[in-house]
Amino acid sequence: MTKPDSSENQAKLVYLAIGSNLGNKIQNIDKAKLELKKNNINILKCSNNFESKSWPDSSKPDFINIVIKAEVYCGALRLLEICKIIEKKLGRTKSKKNSPRKCDIDIIDYDKKILNLENRLIIPHPRMVDRNFVLLPLYQIDKTWKHPISRKSIVKLINTLKIKDLKSIKEI
Repeated sequence: MTKPDSSENQAKLVYLAIGSNLGNKIQNIDKAKLELKKNNINILKCSNNFESKSWPDSSKPDFINIVIKAEVYCGALRLLEICKIIEKKLGRTKSKKNSPRKCDIDIIDYDKKILNLENRLIIPHPRMVDRNFVLLPLYQIDKTWKHPISRKSIVKLINTLKIKDLKSIKEI
Protein backbone atom coordinates (compact mmCIF):
# COMPACT_ATOMS: atom_id res chain seq x y z
CA MET A 1 0.00 0.00 0.00
CA THR A 2 1.41 3.39 -0.95
CA LYS A 3 1.42 6.22 1.49
CA PRO A 4 -0.59 9.28 0.40
CA ASP A 5 1.44 12.33 -0.56
CA SER A 6 1.26 14.53 2.55
CA SER A 7 2.23 17.59 0.49
CA GLU A 8 -1.20 17.40 -1.17
CA ASN A 9 -2.69 18.50 2.16
CA GLN A 10 -0.51 21.60 2.42
CA ALA A 11 -1.39 24.88 0.73
CA LYS A 12 0.78 25.86 -2.22
CA LEU A 13 1.04 29.47 -3.34
CA VAL A 14 0.47 29.86 -7.09
CA TYR A 15 0.22 32.66 -9.62
CA LEU A 16 -2.06 32.21 -12.60
CA ALA A 17 -2.37 34.45 -15.65
CA ILE A 18 -5.85 34.56 -17.19
CA GLY A 19 -6.57 36.14 -20.55
CA SER A 20 -9.34 36.44 -23.13
CA ASN A 21 -9.62 38.03 -26.56
CA LEU A 22 -12.96 36.70 -27.82
CA GLY A 23 -16.53 37.47 -26.77
CA ASN A 24 -17.18 39.37 -23.54
CA LYS A 25 -13.58 39.27 -22.36
CA ILE A 26 -14.12 40.61 -18.83
CA GLN A 27 -17.06 38.26 -18.29
CA ASN A 28 -14.94 35.34 -19.56
CA ILE A 29 -12.25 36.18 -17.00
CA ASP A 30 -14.84 36.49 -14.21
CA LYS A 31 -16.28 33.10 -15.18
CA ALA A 32 -12.77 31.58 -15.12
CA LYS A 33 -12.21 32.94 -11.59
CA LEU A 34 -15.56 31.50 -10.48
CA GLU A 35 -14.67 28.09 -11.94
CA LEU A 36 -11.29 28.19 -10.20
CA LYS A 37 -13.05 28.84 -6.88
CA LYS A 38 -15.44 25.94 -7.56
CA ASN A 39 -12.33 23.75 -7.90
CA ASN A 40 -11.02 24.67 -4.43
CA ILE A 41 -8.58 27.26 -5.70
CA ASN A 42 -8.61 29.99 -3.07
CA ILE A 43 -7.99 33.35 -4.77
CA LEU A 44 -6.03 35.59 -2.39
CA LYS A 45 -5.36 38.56 -4.68
CA CYS A 46 -6.36 39.61 -8.16
CA SER A 47 -4.86 42.31 -10.37
CA ASN A 48 -6.91 44.84 -12.25
CA ASN A 49 -7.70 44.16 -15.89
CA PHE A 50 -5.00 45.02 -18.41
CA GLU A 51 -5.63 45.45 -22.12
CA SER A 52 -2.87 44.54 -24.56
CA LYS A 53 -2.36 43.76 -28.22
CA SER A 54 -2.68 40.18 -29.31
CA TRP A 55 0.69 38.48 -29.48
CA PRO A 56 2.44 37.61 -31.76
CA ASP A 57 -0.14 38.85 -34.32
CA SER A 58 -1.36 42.31 -33.30
CA SER A 59 -4.04 42.24 -36.05
CA LYS A 60 -6.02 39.75 -33.92
CA PRO A 61 -8.44 41.08 -31.24
CA ASP A 62 -6.88 42.76 -28.19
CA PHE A 63 -6.59 40.76 -24.98
CA ILE A 64 -7.79 41.49 -21.48
CA ASN A 65 -5.44 39.88 -18.93
CA ILE A 66 -5.17 39.52 -15.18
CA VAL A 67 -2.90 37.69 -12.76
CA ILE A 68 -4.19 36.06 -9.60
CA LYS A 69 -2.38 34.88 -6.50
CA ALA A 70 -4.03 31.79 -5.04
CA GLU A 71 -3.70 28.86 -2.67
CA VAL A 72 -4.14 25.34 -4.00
CA TYR A 73 -4.12 21.94 -2.34
CA CYS A 74 -3.22 19.90 -5.41
CA GLY A 75 -0.13 19.03 -7.37
CA ALA A 76 1.03 21.07 -10.35
CA LEU A 77 -0.21 18.58 -12.97
CA ARG A 78 -3.64 18.44 -11.34
CA LEU A 79 -3.74 22.25 -11.36
CA LEU A 80 -2.90 22.18 -15.08
CA GLU A 81 -5.75 19.69 -15.64
CA ILE A 82 -8.18 21.96 -13.79
CA CYS A 83 -7.07 24.97 -15.88
CA LYS A 84 -7.51 23.03 -19.16
CA ILE A 85 -10.97 21.80 -18.11
CA ILE A 86 -12.03 25.38 -17.28
CA GLU A 87 -10.67 26.71 -20.59
CA LYS A 88 -12.68 24.08 -22.46
CA LYS A 89 -15.82 24.67 -20.39
CA LEU A 90 -15.62 28.38 -21.24
CA GLY A 91 -15.42 27.66 -24.96
CA ARG A 92 -11.75 27.24 -25.81
CA THR A 93 -11.28 24.89 -28.72
CA LYS A 94 -8.15 23.22 -30.05
CA SER A 95 -6.75 25.54 -32.68
CA LYS A 96 -3.52 26.97 -34.01
CA LYS A 97 -1.03 28.18 -31.40
CA ASN A 98 -1.63 31.81 -30.32
CA SER A 99 -5.00 31.98 -32.07
CA PRO A 100 -7.82 34.05 -30.49
CA ARG A 101 -9.58 32.39 -27.55
CA LYS A 102 -12.27 32.98 -24.96
CA CYS A 103 -10.12 31.79 -22.10
CA ASP A 104 -6.45 31.11 -21.54
CA ILE A 105 -5.09 30.16 -18.11
CA ASP A 106 -1.34 29.82 -17.61
CA ILE A 107 0.45 28.70 -14.45
CA ILE A 108 3.12 31.34 -13.95
CA ASP A 109 4.53 30.15 -10.63
CA TYR A 110 3.76 27.08 -8.53
CA ASP A 111 5.01 27.47 -4.98
CA LYS A 112 8.36 29.00 -6.13
CA LYS A 113 9.31 25.62 -7.60
CA ILE A 114 11.27 24.90 -10.79
CA LEU A 115 9.44 22.09 -12.59
CA ASN A 116 9.48 20.27 -15.91
CA LEU A 117 6.78 17.64 -15.65
CA GLU A 118 6.45 15.03 -18.37
CA ASN A 119 7.10 17.73 -20.99
CA ARG A 120 3.54 18.90 -20.29
CA LEU A 121 4.27 21.68 -17.83
CA ILE A 122 7.28 23.92 -17.34
CA ILE A 123 7.32 26.19 -14.30
CA PRO A 124 8.03 29.02 -14.00
CA HIS A 125 6.29 29.76 -17.29
CA PRO A 126 9.17 29.95 -19.79
CA ARG A 127 7.95 33.03 -21.70
CA MET A 128 6.59 35.06 -18.81
CA VAL A 129 9.68 37.28 -18.60
CA ASP A 130 8.94 38.68 -22.08
CA ARG A 131 5.25 39.37 -21.52
CA ASN A 132 4.04 42.76 -20.37
CA PHE A 133 0.56 41.29 -19.81
CA VAL A 134 2.00 38.94 -17.17
CA LEU A 135 4.68 41.08 -15.53
CA LEU A 136 2.64 44.26 -14.94
CA PRO A 137 -0.40 42.55 -13.37
CA LEU A 138 1.97 40.33 -11.33
CA TYR A 139 3.76 43.43 -10.04
CA GLN A 140 0.41 44.94 -9.08
CA ILE A 141 -0.43 42.04 -6.76
CA ASP A 142 3.06 41.16 -5.46
CA LYS A 143 5.80 43.78 -5.62
CA THR A 144 8.24 41.41 -3.85
CA TRP A 145 7.89 38.48 -6.28
CA LYS A 146 11.16 37.00 -7.58
CA HIS A 147 11.71 34.69 -10.52
CA PRO A 148 12.46 31.20 -9.14
CA ILE A 149 15.30 30.55 -11.61
CA SER A 150 17.01 33.90 -12.20
CA ARG A 151 16.10 35.28 -8.74
CA LYS A 152 15.47 38.62 -10.49
CA SER A 153 12.88 40.83 -8.85
CA ILE A 154 9.66 41.64 -10.67
CA VAL A 155 10.90 45.26 -11.00
CA LYS A 156 14.10 44.13 -12.75
CA LEU A 157 12.09 41.93 -15.10
CA ILE A 158 9.74 44.79 -15.98
CA ASN A 159 12.74 47.03 -16.60
CA THR A 160 14.01 44.58 -19.24
CA LEU A 161 10.85 45.01 -21.33
CA LYS A 162 11.07 47.17 -24.43
CA ILE A 163 9.60 50.66 -24.11
CA LYS A 164 7.10 49.89 -26.89
CA ASP A 165 5.87 46.88 -24.88
CA LEU A 166 5.40 49.03 -21.79
CA LYS A 167 3.51 51.66 -23.79
CA SER A 168 1.29 49.12 -25.57
CA ILE A 169 -0.52 47.91 -22.45
CA LYS A 170 -3.03 49.78 -20.37
CA GLU A 171 -4.80 49.14 -17.12
CA ILE A 172 -8.57 49.37 -17.52
